[in-house]
Amino acid sequence: MSGAPSKSNTFVGSPIERVEDLRFLRGRGQYVDDLALDGMLHAAILRSSVAHGHIMSIDVTAALARTGVHAVVTAADVVAALGAVPAIPMRQEQMPVFKPYEQPAIAHGKVRYVGEPVAVVVADSQAIAEDALEAIELTIEALPAATGPHSEEALLVESTGTNCAATLTAVRGDADAAFKDAPYVRRERFRVQRHTAVPMESRGLLADWGTSRAHLTVYGAAKVAFTIRRILATQFSLAEDAIAMIEGDVGGAFGVRGEFYPEDFLIPFASRTVGRPVKWIEDRREHLTATNHARDVACEIEIACERDGTIRALRGHAHADVGAYLRTNGATGARNVAQVLSGPYSIPNIRVDVSVHVSNKTPVGTYRGPGRFEADFFRERLLDMVARDLKLDGVEFRRRNLIAEAQMPYALATVVPLNIATETDTGEYRETLDRCLVEIGWNEKTALQGRLVDGRYHGLAVGCYLEGGASGPRENARMVLETDGTVSVYVGSSAVGQGLETIFTQIAADALEMPLDRIRGVYHGSTTHVREGFGSFSSRSTVMGGSAVIDAANNLKAAIRAAAAKGLRCDADAVTIEAGQAIGPGRLSIALAALAAGGISAEGTFASTKRTYSYGAHAVHVAVDPKTGQVAVLDYVAVEDVGRIVNPMTLHGQGTGAIVQGLGGAFLEHLVYDEDGQLLTGSLADYLMPTASDFPSIRTVALESKPTPHNPLGAKGAGEGGIIPVGGVIANAVAAALSSLGVEPRELPLSPSRLWQLIQVAKGSSR
Repeated sequence: MSGAPSKSNTFVGSPIERVEDLRFLRGRGQYVDDLALDGMLHAAILRSSVAHGHIMSIDVTAALARTGVHAVVTAADVVAALGAVPAIPMRQEQMPVFKPYEQPAIAHGKVRYVGEPVAVVVADSQAIAEDALEAIELTIEALPAATGPHSEEALLVESTGTNCAATLTAVRGDADAAFKDAPYVRRERFRVQRHTAVPMESRGLLADWGTSRAHLTVYGAAKVAFTIRRILATQFSLAEDAIAMIEGDVGGAFGVRGEFYPEDFLIPFASRTVGRPVKWIEDRREHLTATNHARDVACEIEIACERDGTIRALRGHAHADVGAYLRTNGATGARNVAQVLSGPYSIPNIRVDVSVHVSNKTPVGTYRGPGRFEADFFRERLLDMVARDLKLDGVEFRRRNLIAEAQMPYALATVVPLNIATETDTGEYRETLDRCLVEIGWNEKTALQGRLVDGRYHGLAVGCYLEGGASGPRENARMVLETDGTVSVYVGSSAVGQGLETIFTQIAADALEMPLDRIRGVYHGSTTHVREGFGSFSSRSTVMGGSAVIDAANNLKAAIRAAAAKGLRCDADAVTIEAGQAIGPGRLSIALAALAAGGISAEGTFASTKRTYSYGAHAVHVAVDPKTGQVAVLDYVAVEDVGRIVNPMTLHGQGTGAIVQGLGGAFLEHLVYDEDGQLLTGSLADYLMPTASDFPSIRTVALESKPTPHNPLGAKGAGEGGIIPVGGVIANAVAAALSSLGVEPRELPLSPSRLWQLIQVAKGSSR
């Protein structure tokens, strides 16, 4: 742990074990459900069992009469206290047309999905609160449910006259002109199912509204604590500094945890109502019905090529089902589908429309690789079909069209009306493709393509992708020299299980030229640590937060030199910092611990609007049993260039975990609704997830050939690349395996039952 520092500390780049894990392995992690405050009460939430309907009456009399029940909160109570039920605003993709579709913090007059909060019971225990839910008499007049991909029969917001909230369009060049007289054109339809992240720890909150003064403390913050504080301050008419959001340990997030949900308002409001701390912990069924869903996109996509395989243009229209409301980042996936449908390929002409539709389902948000997972499935499936039509080798077809290093920076399509434009930074995309082929043994295994061996058809596929990261606009850090000569690091980034404490310890130790054990700790996420923070999303923590740590370290060293110069009676430039000492001319020195008594700290900021783009390739070898539809993943290889690698060990964990989540989405996970808007897969008995033994043969290779020039670390985001290409690669491998049967997967998941049906249909059509 300590390591001997030098002028060329090399902790960055070393496979150092996670510093967080010691407390976790000892059972000393502190999650929100581990917390208890004096006088704490517990909340349970009555959720709508009807997908769409008018609330006719809510009678809470019997529930309030139960022993141990302190309050039952409904929309009427919120209106009485605040004058109106506040809505959940958009955090990203803010557009005026989205405003009517924002979610009220509690159902008011109407419900629009199964799981929408209608009332909150506050009681002495969670069991009492849950039992009291049954005593609430709720009458809902059911309305027809809109559950189709773009149903207009039942309007969710009557005043808008439509269930299509907006259409986002990605534009580059002139796609329509490029399609005219194109030598080759193919059009296909694809669909990615609705599924979601299922972190080990479900959501939870502990709110404490101070009764002596208007001050709110909320425990259980994650991901974007400062944003949630800002929203709460507006909802409760409080100053932002009157609210403290406290982040503890978090058992996974993957994009869904930490956004603003109705409970983020309701639990603080409940605490305000009863004048005591209130805790709420989500159970697994609540998680599956109320936490953000994701994906659920269908598209029709068309490609134009020259006969040699050079891609002329890409165009299409996708439909994204965002559920009942647009909340926080509900349009982000749709925007990404439009912008990254071209992926890492040089396609001069693009026009992709993505219509955003509301329906009587749980609202969607971001889940690892939002929009990118879907876009890669659509594109990579189509590219394999095109290569076969043109009688081209699929690998060479991709290699020919990859963005070349000489084209960097390469502008992706601009998304309107949001006017979001971006461009790649650095990369040699062919390098990762070639390395991936070597790692999988492509040349040796291609003889197996489509062969039936011992009752199973074998198939191989490869796909390429890019991963955008480092969302701005900035991030902040603060360092404090402690009285024992160690340094505490405070950051605006959030830790959501990604190893942030380890990464930032390495970066800080190198920047300060100190041993690792002189970094007392990394304290993250809470609004009490820094004046301003932006959190962890879009693969930004290492790039933005890590760069802010470097700036804070440089400022702290300057502050130490300035303080030491006064005692050593020399210029600050003459002071060096070595082995816990500030050393001046003649080797006179002052211990850092002694300097700390005067109070030395420094802040740092890193600001950037330039995104980073990691890139890579995945390859897989599968075997398909045609009698059962079962697919065995025999070998899976991922190669990604992430710029500069801070910690190969944590990076490997990120990559492997993301691939497994992608395989779950490709084969298993599916949130299924019936025509009445009832969720049919609302438990882990029905919503299938991968286990540790399902996919044992996964290998990841990380490269750092092309650091980015956009930050002092040279690092690129690397949290999502592992999941992005999985669906397309798997579907292409299955298609290759079953090529002799003519099976062409166009929809995920490729569950055994669905694949078996595709095989039966193919066999029937060939008779």
